[in-house]
Amino acid sequence: MTDAPREGAPARAPLVLTSLILAALVCNINLAAANIALPDIGDAFGADQTQLNLVALGCSLGLAMSVLYLGAVADRYGRKQLLLVGLALTVVASFLSAFAGSIELLIAARIFTGIAAGMAYPTTLSLITALWSSGPGRTGAIALWSSVSAMATVIGSVLAGLLLVVLWWGSAFLVAAPIAAAAFVLVWILVPSHVHESTAPVDHPGGVLSVLAISAFVLGISEVFAPGRAGLGLGLLGAAVLLMLVFGIRQLRTRHPLYDLAVARRRMFWVPAAGGMIVFGSLMGAMFVGQQFLQNILGYDTLEAGLSVVPAAVGLLVVAPLSARLVLARGSRVTMLAGYALVLLGFVTMLFWREHTPYWLIGTGFLVIGAGAAFAMTPASRALTESTPVARVGMASATSDLQRDLGGSIMQAILGAILASGFAAAFARQIEASGQSASISASVTEALQASFASALHVADQYPQYRDEILSAASLSLVEGALGAYLVGAVAIVLGAAVVAIGLPSHERERALVASYEAQDARAEAARA
Repeated sequence: MTDAPREGAPARAPLVLTSLILAALVCNINLAAANIALPDIGDAFGADQTQLNLVALGCSLGLAMSVLYLGAVADRYGRKQLLLVGLALTVVASFLSAFAGSIELLIAARIFTGIAAGMAYPTTLSLITALWSSGPGRTGAIALWSSVSAMATVIGSVLAGLLLVVLWWGSAFLVAAPIAAAAFVLVWILVPSHVHESTAPVDHPGGVLSVLAISAFVLGISEVFAPGRAGLGLGLLGAAVLLMLVFGIRQLRTRHPLYDLAVARRRMFWVPAAGGMIVFGSLMGAMFVGQQFLQNILGYDTLEAGLSVVPAAVGLLVVAPLSARLVLARGSRVTMLAGYALVLLGFVTMLFWREHTPYWLIGTGFLVIGAGAAFAMTPASRALTESTPVARVGMASATSDLQRDLGGSIMQAILGAILASGFAAAFARQIEASGQSASISASVTEALQASFASALHVADQYPQYRDEILSAASLSLVEGALGAYLVGAVAIVLGAAVVAIGLPSHERERALVASYEAQDARAEAARA
């Protein structure tokens, strides 16, 4: 049965929005759960830094590579139905991750978790866009959805940290399971079905190409900077470029493209998409590197590390309503640039983090980045949905998800690879400066340079050198983290330039959106 929105919003609108936000919360909690558990996972499996990067990256990789395809499937066959399947599979994936018997199985389970999220997460924004008509009601719903979705990364860190104090590393991946079960019930009961969905066929070959292209691209970035893996990384990036080219050609030629390039070329679509991708990716990258810094360098336990990022949630929650009002009053460009300025300030703060940094400076960095992300993400998501025909809103929501997931994957892969290579290079210099490099075997040298957790294992094997190894590992991790933060700051500056140049003034923005709506109405009338 089809249930259309009434008077600009669905029946029982607050409950419907709550159920959709809860479903989005599940997906984002899964993105954050691994970060807090990385030191424990590294210790349990003796994993190197690149393997730990893939554990952290797995969920966002699975989501990023599947979200375009699954967003189109949801538009055609049922957004609510795919949301329910994704929530059910999230419970399964959570248990597979928690009880993985090897680092390789854990990485695979995390990717499966992301694919389940790819079924669920894009449909939450699609349903909000379809159920709430344009205007302040939709803008407010999107602002709340954006802020709570991003805040889930903090909630996931705190809950996982609490569990890890008393339980094993796998408990971090069980946090989302009961929330997913509750969201499943609420969505089943409350959310209307088949509202403004597409009747066009799904471009399945294009979907497969998009999955392969995005996965090759993200994995290539994560590998190309990793010590000794540049060849593999370059090969994957080359394959990604080729696959993207083939995908683009197909989208131009097929009658029913998976990704409508005519819509994607719109100024109010591609600029917010690129800008949102950079800013949210930087948030994810900062959380990823920051958690390892807090636990390995400052000695925080998992609960303390989780609580340390609470200021980011405060910034997101407080600024979300301000962002919604500012974007209505001043437009997307001003609002996004305000967010970029705050995120840049947060990265600059992180450049001053050292071994004895007081918590007030840590908390300030996370608070400012959270506030900046809230300012930037609401106008980005709103612009995407307003630039897209409602029948193809899955494309807009999938792109909004790519802002988070592909952006998070890319920045996490880049910052993680820089952290790994910086750690290895710095430790190599420490070994050389010690004057004992000739007496250290190649296998021990490789283990020392692999990751902080691997260096701790070596320290346990050679207790007479434990203090020297720990000191060298700490100095190396600090140096690698600072390199990652610096790259994050540069990315923010470049993203701000794209937004400042690419987005129009508020008046011009409103005229562009009105022209898109008129163009889409004419196209729909011609098809009818």
